[in-house]
Amino acid sequence: MAKRIGVLLSGRGSNFEALADSVAAGRIPDAEIAVAVSNREGAPGIDRARARGIETRVIPSKGLQREEHDRLVVATLEERRVDLVCLAGYMRLLSPYFIQKFPQRILNIHPSLLPAFPGLEAQRQALEYGVKFTGCTVHFVDENLDAGPIVAQAVVPVRDGDTPETLAARVLAEEHQLYTEAVRLVLSGKFRIEGRRAIAAEAPRAKAT
Repeated sequence: MAKRIGVLLSGRGSNFEALADSVAAGRIPDAEIAVAVSNREGAPGIDRARARGIETRVIPSKGLQREEHDRLVVATLEERRVDLVCLAGYMRLLSPYFIQKFPQRILNIHPSLLPAFPGLEAQRQALEYGVKFTGCTVHFVDENLDAGPIVAQAVVPVRDGDTPETLAARVLAEEHQLYTEAVRLVLSGKFRIEGRRAIAAEAPRAKAT
């Protein structure tokens, strides 16, 4: 039976589209996107999902307490029997209630090499700090900001003439590939969590020296 993915988005949904493309092409095998959910009316990602024939749901968050809104989203995901939740530009912190409903079943992708530059405007943070390399990180979501166990990372060199926009474009290209790899691993179930790392099951355990 195909694993069912629920995608949460707030904006354009480019990572959602990358996941949808990978599912359609078999790069994420035995999987389907069961529903795309947005907290914002008019999010372009929802229009893109509808154009693909994927079920969508808009649950506006404005005026609602965080858990109050999360309970509505969780109800939708449970109704669609979702196995894995993927955040794709979802601009909300999840409540403890949400996390507890999907333990180790929520992934997020962040445009930096965490733990460096969490939160908003990660590329601007990287440029202001003067780093020579940045990248992106797929991690499990816990109750803290950009802080759950890391599943995968990709490195992107910072060029001397970069702006936040040019750097973001190169990071985004890596995000699309990395998210597919991470989702494929997590849905396979062939991984283990050691401390703050999610490790592929076939990877050898480190030996003390």
